[in-house]
Amino acid sequence: MIDNEETQKNEEQKKPVIWNIPNILTFSRMLIVPVFVALFYVNFTGHFFVCFGLFVLASVTDLLDGAIARKHNLVANLGKFLDPIADKVLVLTGLVLLLTAPQFFNHYLGDRMIIFAGCGVAIIVARELIVSGFRMVAASSGEIIAADRIGKYKTLSQSFCLGFFLFGEGLRQLAESTFAKVINLIGLSLLGIAIILTIVSGVNYLVKNIHILKK
Repeated sequence: MIDNEETQKNEEQKKPVIWNIPNILTFSRMLIVPVFVALFYVNFTGHFFVCFGLFVLASVTDLLDGAIARKHNLVANLGKFLDPIADKVLVLTGLVLLLTAPQFFNHYLGDRMIIFAGCGVAIIVARELIVSGFRMVAASSGEIIAADRIGKYKTLSQSFCLGFFLFGEGLRQLAESTFAKVINLIGLSLLGIAIILTIVSGVNYLVKNIHILKK
């Protein structure tokens, strides 16, 4: 009887815990996305500041879920699967939303800057799709492609770019000022850096793992 109870306890301990704190934080980050989209388009004074706050909140949950999972040994396949998806969905959604609001880009060079931003976001989306597909092919061959340092810098630059854009536009809504334009310019600069890192990171992934396609 005691042996059966111990066996049952061991089996329960081996069962993956889906609703642990890291996974809950990841799910909450995904739930933030539709709220973020809605508030982006609901026109009231300060709505871009609210979007900025939500984006910061989502970024904080991204930092917390990984730290908690590692500290308490809660790293699981579900978290490994959902965490990068939640990050990409949030950032890519934000970048695409920016393209629907020309005021983010027409402070400098007018419509030409919107064309630059549109091409850049298309490159970023294409890279994510290509690398995700590449990882699926690798996984089917039993190989895991880990994120490299350039890819992490790419993600950081995209996140900071979106944050500066939202904060700068929030300031501009309250009052036209040089400071708001400077914040916007920093966002544009970070977008350029993100595009360059996206291209470099994508090429780096393909070059390092080209053997997978030769199988």
